[in-house]
Amino acid sequence: MSRRLLFGGAGAALAAPAFVPAWAQAFPTRSLRMIVPFVPGGGADATARIVADPMGAELGQPVVVENRGGAGGTIGTQAVAQAPADGYTLLYGTPGPLITNPHLMSLPYDAEKDFAPVSLLVRGAYVMAVHRDVPARNVAELIALARANPGSVSYASAGVGAGSHLAGELLAMRADVRLAHVPYRGTGQAIQDVAAGRVTMSIDSYGPMQPLLQAGNMRAIAVTSAERMPELPDVPTIGETIPGFEVGVINYLCVRSGTPEPIIRRLNQAVVRVLNDPEVKERLRLAGSSAPAPSTPEELGAMLRRESNTWGEVIRRAGIRAG
Repeated sequence: MSRRLLFGGAGAALAAPAFVPAWAQAFPTRSLRMIVPFVPGGGADATARIVADPMGAELGQPVVVENRGGAGGTIGTQAVAQAPADGYTLLYGTPGPLITNPHLMSLPYDAEKDFAPVSLLVRGAYVMAVHRDVPARNVAELIALARANPGSVSYASAGVGAGSHLAGELLAMRADVRLAHVPYRGTGQAIQDVAAGRVTMSIDSYGPMQPLLQAGNMRAIAVTSAERMPELPDVPTIGETIPGFEVGVINYLCVRSGTPEPIIRRLNQAVVRVLNDPEVKERLRLAGSSAPAPSTPEELGAMLRRESNTWGEVIRRAGIRAG
């Protein structure tokens, strides 16, 4: 298995826009729903809200963000799978719903057959942060702490099978240590308990952590990308201590399978224009979100298949099951 584990793939090149018939250009004629299958307060929710308004302006109809959390993203994802195949209901996806959940649990939908890719939205990395009183100042010291006290070092995640869970599991496997996993129903709850000192650390999205890091309640000790993050230039990568360690993060948009291709192309073009807008790029940067990375539907589809295969192997090796 490759050591370069990404919730996504190599940077996607943007193909020239496909021809869109006049009837599809008239789409939409009413508001759209963008379902975020997680509770408010996480990185996906924040990014969805930054993207939704300008996307609505581009399409000429409002795009309303709707949070439907629960079951590791399954409840909200199922709502999209059961929606009409007309392009009016969008899934704001993260690694869980279509990449890792199929390997973790029985699903009320088929991750491969029930959804049509629209575009990759953003890609980036996680930040490993500890409570301010944890004595470890870097990854090596954290590993030493875990080895000296097996099971005493805990990490919070947004739920079983979430990217924040699998990143912690991969760290434990690669460092050969035992970490105590503490799952929550979302990133917001998870990092608040790290900030309060109830859990040792979290490996999660930078955006939601940013105010807690600035307040001094949490301390960043590493990032999961291959290179240091521009927002945290003094924070080393995990790979600087564990060579080859890399975990990337992707967020993306899908619709119900069977949606007419011209409508998918129309949605794709709107996403591309929004993510190339300098104002949107700046808002994403200020929010600590991942970098905009629009793609074609075909590129996103290939990316989802690759990542499902990659993380399925990690899940099998770790023996992870939801519930």
